[in-house]
Amino acid sequence: MEYQKPIPLKTQDNQPYWDAADRHELVIQKCESCQCYSHPPGPACAKCGSTELSWQNLGSEINGTVYSYVTSYRPFLPGFQDDLPLTIAIVELEKTPTVRIIGNILNCAPEDVKIGMPVKMTWQDITDERSLPQWVPVS
Repeated sequence: MEYQKPIPLKTQDNQPYWDAADRHELVIQKCESCQCYSHPPGPACAKCGSTELSWQNLGSEINGTVYSYVTSYRPFLPGFQDDLPLTIAIVELEKTPTVRIIGNILNCAPEDVKIGMPVKMTWQDITDERSLPQWVPVS
């Protein structure tokens, strides 16, 4: 069955992020001027405005905690109707707590999701060319 949901597009600013995700790795943009991480990636540092940016590879074993979440009971875009209810979380990364990444929490009933819950990143291959970072509970 063909993937029906929107597929994130690679742009000049986010291509390293998506290229790494496709390899099941997480890279985060870092400002060389103020040493702050910036996510989602952009053309300049969100804190100081510098364009001196690099990419730090955090690897493929990514852990974090649920910072916030919402459970959706209706599809807002085509393709999501078979995933309901869908829990969408903001996850604070363990190794870089200033970075928070949004993703779906998979393999977990909505009523079991809690703020502060430990999760780990998993890679969902949605096409032959694209993988999405998602989250699963740490067992």
